[in-house]
Order: sequence, then structure tokens, then C-alpha cells
Amino acid sequence: MAVAVKSIQVSNDTCPSIIGQSDTINLLRGMISRVAASSVPVLLNGPSGSGKEMVARAVHAMSDRADKPFVAINCGAIPVDLIESELFGHEKGSFTGATARRTGRFEEADGGTLFLDEIGDMRFDMQVKLLRVLEEGLITRVGGNGTIRVNVRIVSATHQDLGAAIDEGRFREDLYFRLGVIPVEVPDLASRAEDIPLLISHFQRNAPQAGRARFDPSALSRLMEHEWPGNVRELRNVVERACVLYPGEMIGAREAEQLLGRAPQRLARPTPILHLVEPDSDAPPAPVAAMPVDLKMLLETMELERIQMALDSADGVISEAARLLTLKRTTLIEKMRKYGVDRTC
Repeated sequence: MAVAVKSIQVSNDTCPSIIGQSDTINLLRGMISRVAASSVPVLLNGPSGSGKEMVARAVHAMSDRADKPFVAINCGAIPVDLIESELFGHEKGSFTGATARRTGRFEEADGGTLFLDEIGDMRFDMQVKLLRVLEEGLITRVGGNGTIRVNVRIVSATHQDLGAAIDEGRFREDLYFRLGVIPVEVPDLASRAEDIPLLISHFQRNAPQAGRARFDPSALSRLMEHEWPGNVRELRNVVERACVLYPGEMIGAREAEQLLGRAPQRLARPTPILHLVEPDSDAPPAPVAAMPVDLKMLLETMELERIQMALDSADGVISEAARLLTLKRTTLIEKMRKYGVDRTC
């Protein structure tokens, strides 16, 4: 469910954390400015990797809660038996392993904003409890008797079709309408490809000048033609990869292909091998070496790309990414260390 937004003038200083100058991103900035002033729940809809948490942080930063905590939790990354304790906290001895009282995320975010990412993955019984908190503003710690009043603004996000989830009985319709008082669409990167040069500069802003990869017009053109299934997160990975493989160098279209993980497809048609043939000779031709190919680098580029894609598909959950790659979790962690991939889930 998208919100129709009329075109408005947006200052370049508005939402500086939202990078881009496209019409699409300016409309998003305008919506952020409008909703930030209130405390009603906001539901962000958008594909994985499109920057929904960045939008949530911008809403918080522009609100009158900016000096209070911003607390984020990925509902799909928390084990189902721990999600209630994670949100509401627990009392000492309330379950095995509860050796001390624990403050939940609602209490941590009191006065500020609680960002519930991948809300569509929340188990059904927890949806009932979350709805009650939204309606009453009261929580109860696991194993506790009394209630605790909290003042929290909820910003939630999903890449799922919650309408379909409601039809299938996986998501409560009443919770959907309570969370989505203001639904906001976060665009995918392909729909605002003209922002790619600015995003590249943003991702390299903290790198030393000598370590920054430079993209010539042919490379930028190739990147802007890409479909970006991993969205902004995928572009960030490509830029980081470029800085490692081509520090201080100018990158062209072919290097862009390699950074996108397309090099193996390019090699499907091998370089022809030249021959030296003596006139009127029946002897077999002597081969001349073809152009050299750095096969090790290409294979590592492909492996890194597949690891990044699996992590993106699994929303950063390492165990799920390992399953997608048919690897042991420890093996995937070792490969992530090898390539300098930093994920926290």
C-alpha cells in the first residue's frame, strides 16, 4: 500500500543521510519530512537492501525524539523462543538461562523510536502481544506480574507482501492497519539509477584518496544498466570490492562486469588461440599462448559475489546464508573473514 505524494520542493539539506537527487528520492525525503513531526506508527515497504533502516533513522533524526534512543531489531533474525524476551525483557529465573533481570528493547527505546525490521517474520502469537502494546502503551516482562508504561514510536519495515500474508493467515489484519497508519514506499535502486554516482562517492567518503577506485563513464553506464537485485546494499558491496581490487585505479566497463560477478559468463566464450602455420606444411600448427587470464582473481570475485548475494537474501543471518550456499556455518565465517565481509547477525 503506497502513499501518493505530490511533488514538493525539498532542500538539499533535508534528510542528508538519504543520498541522491533523483525525483524518486526527493519524494521520499518530502514524505520523511512530513511524517517525522508526528508520533504515529510508520510502515516502510521496500525490497531487501533498499535502505529501509536508513529511512527509519532519518524519521527519528528529524523528529522531536531525536535526542532519545533509536533502537533497531530484526524480527526475522531473533530465535522464535527469544523474541518476547528481546522485546519486553524478562525477570530473573523466568526461564532456563535467565540468571538476571533483562531490560527489553521497548524499555531501551522509551521516549525514542523502536525500529522493527522484517515485521512480516514475527510469529503470530507475538503479533497479538505487540498489538496490545501499541494500543495500551504497556509492556510486561517475561515472568513479571506488573506492567510498565513505555512511550515509544514504532517504525516497522518489510520486504514482504503483507496483504498476501493476511490472506494466508500469517499476519494479523488489525496489526497491519495499526502499524501502517502511514505506509511509505522505499524505492529500489534500479528505479533511481541516476543516484548511483552520488552513492559511490558516499560509500568512499571515509577511504583515503589513494585507496579509492575511480569509475570512468563506461563503468558508470554499466552500473546504471544493472538490475541491482540487492539494491543499495549490493552497490555498497561492489564499491568496497572495487576499492580492494582496484585502489587508486580507473575502472572501465570490463572491470565493472567483474565487480558485478559477470566475469565468468564473459569467459564462457574463450579467447581464440592463434596458430603459426608454415605454407604447404602437413605438420600440425604450433599454438601461440592466448591472452593471460587471472583465473584465481575471477574465481574469488565470483565466490565473494555469491557469499554477498546469500547474505543479502538471508538479511545478514549467517546460518541461513550458509544453508543457501550448502556450507557449514563455520566455513562461511572463515570465508567471510578471508574477504573482509563484516556482518553482525
